[in-house]
Amino acid sequence: MEKFNKKLAEIAVGFSVNVKKNDMVIIRGPEFAKDLIYALYIEVIKRGAHPQVIVDLGRLKELMYEYASFDQLEFGDPIRRFYVEDYNKLIYIQSDDYYSTKFGSVDSEKIARFNGNDQVKNLKVFFEEKRAKGEIDFVLIPYPHEIYAKEAGMSFMEYKIFLEKALYLNKEDPIQSWRSLGKTQQKYINYLERTDKFEIIGLDTRLTFSVKGRKWINCYGTSLNLPDGEIYTGPIEDSINGYIRLTYPGIYQGKEIEDIYLEFKNGKIMNFSAKKGYELLKEIINIDGADGIGEFAIGTNYNISKFTKNMLFDEKIGGTIHIALGNGYKTTGSKSESAIHWDLLKDMKTHGSKIYADETLIYESGKWKI
Repeated sequence: MEKFNKKLAEIAVGFSVNVKKNDMVIIRGPEFAKDLIYALYIEVIKRGAHPQVIVDLGRLKELMYEYASFDQLEFGDPIRRFYVEDYNKLIYIQSDDYYSTKFGSVDSEKIARFNGNDQVKNLKVFFEEKRAKGEIDFVLIPYPHEIYAKEAGMSFMEYKIFLEKALYLNKEDPIQSWRSLGKTQQKYINYLERTDKFEIIGLDTRLTFSVKGRKWINCYGTSLNLPDGEIYTGPIEDSINGYIRLTYPGIYQGKEIEDIYLEFKNGKIMNFSAKKGYELLKEIINIDGADGIGEFAIGTNYNISKFTKNMLFDEKIGGTIHIALGNGYKTTGSKSESAIHWDLLKDMKTHGSKIYADETLIYESGKWKI
């Protein structure tokens, strides 16, 4: 793991958030990833910046959901507010909070209360405003763990190798590989930023929306999480019409919602269904601002070919698209605000799946046509 930790730390510190002298840097992660925390700490120190380490204990959120009252669940996290205000570089390592099976038995109302309160929403809006102004950089990075491997249907070693490929750590110069991906994606973006109307066609799907005047973001190792590989924007809020069936389960705080189908009219969900988890889907959509789309994205990392139940990986799968219900990114020009940003994934590699931009076919069966 020593080589893995060193290479990933170099990418995260030196490329993803680009730490410079005198930057204020938060490194936050679980105790089991302490060796990666050490590697990140060394890289930050070498760059003349000021690191602060926060170590998470895995069961804390689990215990909170078990014992906290609704008032306590809605209290928020004042410490997080403090470092979003005072620090300009944030590096998180995935921890127990992100295990897809962790909160499967938790009452869905408790999850909705914790993730849908005004303090969480206001902090996300504040964070996005700082990002849009270039005042803060953030990246969430992975670390191999038996639980993640099991969820993905792999052994620990298979999962580590999977991570290395997804992160380009198997390349001689990973950062140069990410830059090369960025150049390819920028060609797509240069084209897309001149377009207006999008139409997504696929299985039980015909969704239209406008992106006129909205900015497309090039994610090639410098965005919110690693592994990277996507381009995304924020659709014009009231332009979204039609319907979409999502291929993969939507995973929300450990609970799986299967076979999600959504119908939109003028930007709002007017009808929805799910084969499993309907009541939780209803709870989520009832969260303020979660009945619209804040993000539309196309995955471009063809080194990720397997659904792992970890959306930070799965949304990058080459040949997929995803929409996010709720909060949009201010950097795109999105005006969508919500306490949640929930990504939902659709496979576009199936025959007949297409994307049109201004009536021109730009994407078919998981491959670009431009």
